[in-house]
Amino acid sequence: MTLRQSLVSGLGLLASLSSGAVLPRGGGAELAGYPNPNDQQLFNIEKAAGGLLPNGKITKLSAAAIANLQVIAINEQFEVAYFTSLINNITSGQHGYSPQSLSSPMSTGRMLETLNAILAQEALHDLGAVSFLKAFKSSFVPEPCTYAFPTTNIQESISLISTVTSLVLGTLQDVTQALAQNGDDGLARIIASIIGQEGEQNGFFRLVTDVLPAEKPFLTTSIGAYAWSALQSFLVKCPFDLNVIPLPIFPPLNVHTKVKQQDMTVTYSADLHKYGESFVKSLHKDKLWITYLGGQQVPISVPVSSFELKGTTVEVCAEFPWSKNILDGFIIAALTNSSNFAGPDDLPAGTLAAPGLIEVEHSDYW
Repeated sequence: MTLRQSLVSGLGLLASLSSGAVLPRGGGAELAGYPNPNDQQLFNIEKAAGGLLPNGKITKLSAAAIANLQVIAINEQFEVAYFTSLINNITSGQHGYSPQSLSSPMSTGRMLETLNAILAQEALHDLGAVSFLKAFKSSFVPEPCTYAFPTTNIQESISLISTVTSLVLGTLQDVTQALAQNGDDGLARIIASIIGQEGEQNGFFRLVTDVLPAEKPFLTTSIGAYAWSALQSFLVKCPFDLNVIPLPIFPPLNVHTKVKQQDMTVTYSADLHKYGESFVKSLHKDKLWITYLGGQQVPISVPVSSFELKGTTVEVCAEFPWSKNILDGFIIAALTNSSNFAGPDDLPAGTLAAPGLIEVEHSDYW
């Protein structure tokens, strides 16, 4: 069964998703019918996106691939809602959402043209993942949640989605690795094409927010558990039990220091109440590290230099080792209770809080 065939044959089953969909007001006709479009509506979304759903045949998917598709679908549904909200704010003239107020100003028409194309592309990413789950009779097919977005202007909105996209790009590396390990070669090509497409998006986001569009030679990798944990900050209510996703949810690691292109001390905090008060009180500075993911380097762990406990919230300081590791662009930090990780896959077992999302920009750009 091809991707398009499975989508069209499963339209009736997808009808239950419509209650969670967020449709754009103004400039969003490209998504009419989403998330359960008929044939013509699907073709209209494809035209707005600039291309068709893949039509190659996939004959098998491992359990790991199914789980990855579930997470991908949840993330893509979030992105559809995010871009819908952003387009609404621009078209309705909300204060602070004029594209002319960006660091690199754009005309409103050109910005909406770009965002509507991206919106349709994200919708196809979701519809593709959902159709695969339907075709292979997954017991769980995600339905859209309701979300909250913490931005108040267009500069913040584009900067935030750029950081989220960087995290997605790192996580899709993790997905590709899992596909290779489990022999899911049919899906690997499609995921690789999405990585390139998301990279094109992020180059645009970085350009209009006045940071170096191509940030580094090898993009920072991530793991599914970190992306799933980060997504929790946007979820208000979901029509499914979050525990259905077989990934841990870590407390967020808050970054309190503006990180620059230099060796410096950074302050972090995390509320660890989920582990219990007795566990938190047992923590000791000498057995805590901040571990960084940067580019394709093995995880970099540095000991915390200070430790303060306020209830179940821990505040720590640690060095940001920029000069030795050239930690430019998007960097992920985690509070860990071990160090010397052999690779990203080892991180979940030693993580207490994550991810801390850091953007280190070229100070002399432009």
